[in-house]
Amino acid sequence: MPPTSTAEAVRTATMNDVPGVARVLGRAFANDPLPRWLFPDDDTRMARTVRFSAIVAGFGHVPRADASVVDAREGATTASDASAAPVIRGAALWDPPSGASGGTSFLVRSLPHLAALVGLRRVPEVVRYLGELAHSRPEEPHWYLSMLGTDPAARGTGVGSRLLRAGLARADADGVPVYLETMNSANLGYYERFDFRVVRVLNDSRYPSTYCLLRGSAA
Repeated sequence: MPPTSTAEAVRTATMNDVPGVARVLGRAFANDPLPRWLFPDDDTRMARTVRFSAIVAGFGHVPRADASVVDAREGATTASDASAAPVIRGAALWDPPSGASGGTSFLVRSLPHLAALVGLRRVPEVVRYLGELAHSRPEEPHWYLSMLGTDPAARGTGVGSRLLRAGLARADADGVPVYLETMNSANLGYYERFDFRVVRVLNDSRYPSTYCLLRGSAA
């Protein structure tokens, strides 16, 4: 029987998972509009996107236990083959409705690293864009999906949907909506299948076109 890749349940990421989370998100997003805008150089974009993902995950979401992952056991011949090594194949980064996103602390810790990635001259431009995104977020309590990505090797296996459904179930239990942005118009149909709708489009020639989506609460 040929080897298989057996996906496991959604679990909360730990600090030991940060490299795997960064690798998956880097591979998932390196060719998307936002990394292309942040990191125009084709030769270094993948590495910079991985580093950017490590900063966002490792300084923000993972320490707060607001990051989830799905592992796959590579090389398993059966679903019960415990000898195969688990590899992170998908990750989701969330901000809770309490607003405990660690905004100031995260910014202080991450800004030197972000500046090194994008260049000091571009920091004001990037900060302005992030401010535009923050301005678009709902005023009511909500779960915010910061990043959701699947390793290209696991596309079509349901890993991303599993991560998203787990987050939506948590939001429904809390009785609050879910909000996200995507800079890739190809993602709109995917999120619309989960009852998200576009509530704002940021069309500014200085920044990537950005679609702001909201899914209402189940309450």
